[in-house]
Amino acid sequence: MITADLGFFGPAEDALSARFGSTDLHTDILPFTHTNYYDDELGTPLLRKFVSFARLIDPATLADVKLLTNELERGWAHHRADKVARRLNLDPGYLTEAKLVLATTKDHAHRLYLRDGIYAELTLQFRGQEFQPLGWTYPDYRTPEYLAFFELVRAKYVRQREEGF
Repeated sequence: MITADLGFFGPAEDALSARFGSTDLHTDILPFTHTNYYDDELGTPLLRKFVSFARLIDPATLADVKLLTNELERGWAHHRADKVARRLNLDPGYLTEAKLVLATTKDHAHRLYLRDGIYAELTLQFRGQEFQPLGWTYPDYRTPEYLAFFELVRAKYVRQREEGF
């Protein structure tokens, strides 16, 4: 989740929990300073928070999840004279023992089309006991804070899989 308004984190987490069940892990609120891509639309200073959910999803539903988060974003958007502007950015993904995959609406050479304007991007791969960025991995996803969180989520995922969750 990325926003300039702290007030969106709670309602967004509640809306996502209503659809995907309770969260199990989350980060503190982190400054989002690695790009100014969202500044004009979302405002500044930008903040980010990651959450993971206790219940595992089927990776085949990633496009459905992204379509839902797009709908939530539109519901919180405000109308400006020249356009509709989001106030919150939601970037869903899934994590396995081997990788972190994010959903996006932006096409690029390293992204695979799923359906309905939704693409999947392999963002991190797990090698040598840790997540490794790829050539196209966003700068923030390369930071120790982000990598530590995803490794924590991965460890919980591995336990869930071993327990037959």
